[in-house]
This record gives sequence, structure tokens and C-alpha cells, in this order.
Amino acid sequence: MKKIIACLDLKDRRVVKGVKFEGLRDVGDPLDFVRRYNNEGADELAFMDIGYGGGDPSALPDLVRRARAIISIPLCVGGGISSLEDMKRIIEAGADKVSVCSAALARPELLSEMAAAYGRQSAVLAIDAKRVPESGGQANSGQASSGKPRWTAFSGGGRKDTGLDAVEWAIKAVELGAGEIVLNSIDADGTGEGYDLELCTAVASAVDVPVIASGGAGSLEQIARVLKESPVAAALVASLLHFGKTTVPEIKKYLESQGLK
Repeated sequence: MKKIIACLDLKDRRVVKGVKFEGLRDVGDPLDFVRRYNNEGADELAFMDIGYGGGDPSALPDLVRRARAIISIPLCVGGGISSLEDMKRIIEAGADKVSVCSAALARPELLSEMAAAYGRQSAVLAIDAKRVPESGGQANSGQASSGKPRWTAFSGGGRKDTGLDAVEWAIKAVELGAGEIVLNSIDADGTGEGYDLELCTAVASAVDVPVIASGGAGSLEQIARVLKESPVAAALVASLLHFGKTTVPEIKKYLESQGLK
């Protein structure tokens, strides 16, 4: 069965949203959204900390505890987590899963440590991926362009191109212990122009763990399309929900009309 996951980007103790990881604007109080999406029937919630506590290390665990007190659905928390100790604080506060991105790129064995400590179902890898021009890199190496799309993994909140192939990184991460992948398309993020179907298909076809499509949802049709036309397990939705363009029940009703459970 497919899942609908509501995602909250968190900064300065508020929910924020931008486009392609830039131009963030204030959306509202996180607990208001947590309560709403839980009551509406979201299958899961995701917190992405991009500066929630403003340097206060106790802020995010405190929010997780308060969220856990009012929700009954799984909660995945990511952003700024760089060690097993960080993960321990978030899990003990009430998160079911912890997502890492930059820290895993810097030290891939962190994924193995997370899986060993809390089970691979709790060890989530977030990949911030951006499409590379087909001639990029290949022409410089003297090789002819294959014509196939390619994406590289970024760190630092989408600011630093690691040059690492996103599909290859996904495969390696699963071998190390990642039990799930949140696949963020930097190109599509916040645009409302739809998920990157090629990216979703490439990554989800290469690994045997659930892949969550993230970035670009602008309509019910686009959500249905990524769930029907690519092998992802879930669609992550933010702007459509935050700005009142639709609701979780409306999304699920539409998906059922399209033959999706």
C-alpha cells in the first residue's frame, strides 16, 4: 500500500517553505500542522530541521516530545543529525525513524552504526539530488555522453555538490544499513511542477528498500502519477497541504479513484 507523508521544514521554531531549497518563508506553528495532519489521516509525519532551535540543542527533541504526545502515526526526524548520540536523543524523545544526509556523505559508516543500534527500519538516508547536464563531466573525461539522465548527491542543505552519483550512493547506503530513502529533488522542490519521475524510477529500481518521493507536488494528478509510474513506496507532500490547496483526505480519495490503495 502506498503512503502519504506530510513534511514540515523547521527553522527558528516555525514551519517554513521555499523553492529549490531557497527563499524560505514562514508558514506557521509546527504543532498546529502536526495536529491537523495526524487528525486528517496522514500515514506518517516527517520533520526536517534546517535550523529549528537557532543553536539550542534541546529545541528539536522538545518538539518531538510534544508532537509525540498528540500523534499516533510514525514520525521521521532529520536535519543536523551527525552522530549516534544525536540519533539517541531524537529516538528517546519519541521519533520512530531518524534521517541523515550530509553526515552520512561525510562518514558513510554512520548508517551501519544507526542500523546496528536501532534497527535498519529506523535508519533513513535522505538524498538531496540535482540533475547533472548529460554532457557534464563525461566530455571532460573524454567519454561520449550516454544520453542517460544523471543526478549527483548534495550536502549542506543542497549547497554543496559532492559529485557522487545519486543512484550509486543509494545502492551503497542500503548495503551499509539504510532501511529507507527519502529522495529529495532539488530541481523540483517547491515548484509545484511535479516529482522528478526519472529520478524516482532510477533510485527506487536500484534498491530493495522503500523510497519516498519528495519535491515538486503541485496537484493530485502529480501525486498519483509518481505513485503509479515509478516504484516508490510513498509520496511526501508539503506546500500543497501547508497552503490549504488540498487535504490528506482529498489526496487519498483521489488516489483511490485512480486505483491506488
